[in-house]
Amino acid sequence: MEMQQAVNGAEEEEEVALDVQVTDLLNALIAWKVPEELFAVSSLKASFESLFRSFDPQAQFQYFRSFRRVRISFTDALAAAEARLRLHKTDFNGKEIRLYFPQSVHIGSPRLEPPKPEKQFLISPPASPPVGWEPSPDATPVINYDLLCAISKLGPGEKYELQTATPTTPSVVVHVCEDEQGHGSAAAHADPEDTPCPSRPKIVQTRRPDFTPGVEQ
Repeated sequence: MEMQQAVNGAEEEEEVALDVQVTDLLNALIAWKVPEELFAVSSLKASFESLFRSFDPQAQFQYFRSFRRVRISFTDALAAAEARLRLHKTDFNGKEIRLYFPQSVHIGSPRLEPPKPEKQFLISPPASPPVGWEPSPDATPVINYDLLCAISKLGPGEKYELQTATPTTPSVVVHVCEDEQGHGSAAAHADPEDTPCPSRPKIVQTRRPDFTPGVEQ
């Protein structure tokens, strides 16, 4: 009795394994590096298709001339497996036929899904802010009134030391430019419309060096 149960269990395991193998097989083959004449000569096409239609009369063919490949689609995965077993590396029109199963890779869902809600804030601009997000108030600008007051008291030609020099850092000194018109501080209080615009200095072009012919070798 135990022996019969063991035999029945082994048969069930073989059936399960067979089912897994059948469902994992693909119902298509790729013929690799087929003869170039196959894409132009109709009689060769008919002979080529007859080889595979002997395993599945409803087999369909897709020719890719640029890649020298042919895709053969079967209605049954077992027919594709048998055709690959019997026709792989056989001779056709003086060349060897190589048959492979196409690779089918599925990563996650076959449909494109939107990102998870907790990761939508990474999109720029975000579709919606994350839960619990609140806008931060703008910081108050820092204004150094002492510095502004000291600079406002400066006149042309004077300087103001912003940072005293230390043994490791230099001092920072602001120099107020003198008036180009030479009117002193009175020009600063004059009406800008009455003050003529100073002429722009002419840019002196750099002279091109003389050409020296190279020594021919």
